[in-house]
Amino acid sequence: MSSAGKDATDDRPTLLLLDGHSLAFRAFYALPAQNFSTTGGQHTNAVYGFLGMFLGLMEKEQPTHVAAAFDLSGPTFREESFPAYKAQRPATPDEFKGQIGLIRRSLEALGVKTIDKEAYEADDIIATLATLGQKAGMRVLICTGDRDSLQLVNDDVTVLYTLKGVSDLHRFTPEAVEEKYGVTPTQYPDLAALRGDTSDNMPGVPGVGPKTAQKWITQYGSLDGVIDVMDDIKGKVGESLRENIDNVKLAREITEMVRDLDVVDSMDDLKPAEVDANEALQVFEDLQFGATLRNRAFRTLGVEFEDTDQIPITQEEIKPGKLATWLKKRTGVAVEVVGESIAILDKDNVGVELDLPGLDPKDDATLTDWLADASKPKWLHSAKETFHQLQRFDMELDGVEHDTSLAAYLLRPDVRTGALSDVLQRHAGRELSEKATPLERAQAVIELIKTLNPELDAAGQSALYFDMEVPLSLILARMEHVGITVDRDLLEELSEDYGAKLAEEVAAAREIADDPKLNLSSPKQLQKVLFEDFDLPKTKKTKTGYSTAAGELEKLAAQSNHPFLAHLMAHREYQKMKSTIDGLVEAIADDGRIHTTFNQKGSATGRLSSSDPNLQNIPVRTEAGRRIRGAFLVGEGYETLLTADYSQIEMRVMAHLSEDSGLIEAYQSGEDLHNYVGSRVFDVPVDEVTPELRRKVKALSYGLVYGLSAFGLSQQLKISAREAKGIMENYFERFGGVKNYLDHVVEVAREDGYTQTLFGRRRYLPELSSSNRVARENAERAALNAPIQGTAADIIKIAMLRVDSALREGDYKSRVLLQVHDELVVEVAPGELEQMTELLTQEMDHAASLRVPLDVSAGHGKNWDLAAH
Repeated sequence: MSSAGKDATDDRPTLLLLDGHSLAFRAFYALPAQNFSTTGGQHTNAVYGFLGMFLGLMEKEQPTHVAAAFDLSGPTFREESFPAYKAQRPATPDEFKGQIGLIRRSLEALGVKTIDKEAYEADDIIATLATLGQKAGMRVLICTGDRDSLQLVNDDVTVLYTLKGVSDLHRFTPEAVEEKYGVTPTQYPDLAALRGDTSDNMPGVPGVGPKTAQKWITQYGSLDGVIDVMDDIKGKVGESLRENIDNVKLAREITEMVRDLDVVDSMDDLKPAEVDANEALQVFEDLQFGATLRNRAFRTLGVEFEDTDQIPITQEEIKPGKLATWLKKRTGVAVEVVGESIAILDKDNVGVELDLPGLDPKDDATLTDWLADASKPKWLHSAKETFHQLQRFDMELDGVEHDTSLAAYLLRPDVRTGALSDVLQRHAGRELSEKATPLERAQAVIELIKTLNPELDAAGQSALYFDMEVPLSLILARMEHVGITVDRDLLEELSEDYGAKLAEEVAAAREIADDPKLNLSSPKQLQKVLFEDFDLPKTKKTKTGYSTAAGELEKLAAQSNHPFLAHLMAHREYQKMKSTIDGLVEAIADDGRIHTTFNQKGSATGRLSSSDPNLQNIPVRTEAGRRIRGAFLVGEGYETLLTADYSQIEMRVMAHLSEDSGLIEAYQSGEDLHNYVGSRVFDVPVDEVTPELRRKVKALSYGLVYGLSAFGLSQQLKISAREAKGIMENYFERFGGVKNYLDHVVEVAREDGYTQTLFGRRRYLPELSSSNRVARENAERAALNAPIQGTAADIIKIAMLRVDSALREGDYKSRVLLQVHDELVVEVAPGELEQMTELLTQEMDHAASLRVPLDVSAGHGKNWDLAAH
């Protein structure tokens, strides 16, 4: 900020006034909306930016009193006298809707009073409070992006004017106003009335700019002084002034702020209230902001959680070689690994902290055996992370009974902060010091288990927790540790191929554009080429010009068929593939294998995702995807890769959940689903369903799972909205069970506040009752999708547990390497291919009992591509 902050010599109380809508819009345009939204689809960029700015002001200015003023949606007294006032302002962007309410809720939760007044603007509330504050002997600060507030500036009132985004402020004192505009704060509204203000639809005097207006005000003292002599002002400007004087007078009248509203009983009402830590925490959790902003808010505002009496930890010192004796006495043991230290604490708060590299050899062997013993229950926070930490010391982890990070995830699958300190704050209402010892962290785990277990029971999540998520975490950890072998040379060769293709597309595009230096990755340069040089039809308007996003360019290509677009889109596709390949090359470890991370808590639906690198974004059916998969090889000492996947798992889940007789009949008869559906929808024999008809019903069948509309279907299939509507109506007429299910699942979710999978996994969707249409529609789509995608995710997880159990019981050497969507990839040991094929197919097939059969396909080969089927 360019503002200097509080003067240490000024000991007066400080009143900080926030212009709510003004700052909210500044924040909205400063931060990209697409980067800030809840899992239910409510955008939160304006809230995040506003709170960041508010906290910055609190830190720098240290106000004793604070208020935020907001406009109401109804007409004000100004619009009654001047209907055109602000009438030209564009409609509020959909992404902004709902955020003012969230900002007000956030401020109230942080102890700040928010104020509005029917028929008046936030400006009038601010002017009133500034006047009251000045009379009470306060230093008054007004933070706004509205220059009309400059009329309030005096020796006691300063305007902090937002220049750029939400971080750069200009401090307007009386001297600063005169320096900038050449008039005093009192004269500023006179200047504005003459000059006009396009943002408020105030025309001013045509031909009279800021310099002329300033000269007149300085020369004649005020607008009234100008009016007194206007007949003597010569030339076109004088004529223009006389012709428009009524507008000027009206503008001056409207610009004047009201300073005597009845908005507070006492200035004491504006002292920040004591913050309820748990309520404030809930707001941050609902907004799904990370810990950084929340912790900053709590630190700045002095928010403290109630002290809970922690039972003192008894830390015992163990003589070398005596760890086995100590461990035998322990029950209910929490384990925390921090750096090179391991803490072991029992439920009676008796614990030890051990230095792993410095362990006595006998104790090292004891600890190694104990950690790997599945019969010794252990309680952790993020067992998968601990597994990898222990691997550095050649120690295995087994016997995990509790993982509080997974318990917290099941209770709030939409919350993205899962660190131990965050979960403790959220569920136990106390803070964990950043300097907490490993034993204190272990104590937090035990405390959370006592808190979370009843919550899991109450939410019906205990079975998922104990039988699925906790045992799965170590399976995933082992898969990550093992990794999969890749051919570096082949990937580097592929990268070079795509590099050459990229260069070809760049050269061709530059030749057509007649610009040898054209950067195809620059939106600004593309906008000039497409919409100025080539004069192509304009795409969707954005803040920075006409959109060059992929979806918009596809529509443009369909409209114009311009050769430049073909090269541009090919360039983007090749660039994407090269980036994917280069990311894989960078991820190859010293052992020649890629060790991806499986995110068990990454999706609110329960679906696993993959990162560092992401192995789920490799195309399956394209030539490029097959070439990349061909670089994933069977490792040394193993015979082949075996893959097995579910066919149309989500559609089978849809058939089960909807109980639609048509879909059930299709699967039970063994008929190709899309041919069967196409036959019914288009009223033709099954053998006359063309590839084109099959493509249409396939897009619709899968699209319905994601809340696809008739318009969306028309866009996807490039057909008319009327044809798409007809296809959808025919579909619902013949598959009425699907329509009934889709309608019913949203109604139930709206009533309950959450959706459930077949196995009871919940996804909470508070946005279903949102007044923000975009967020509400996103939540409705999520309500359609979550039970289906979530049930499919649960089924593959159960399959993984069954396969792991069968591998252990049979003492097989083969091992599961990857889970990619609905597919498992297994590295088969010599001589085990036949057993593995049967084992994988059988265990996956028996993972769930649906009204329709599960269909598992398997294949094998020396690389991932050859193992496809």
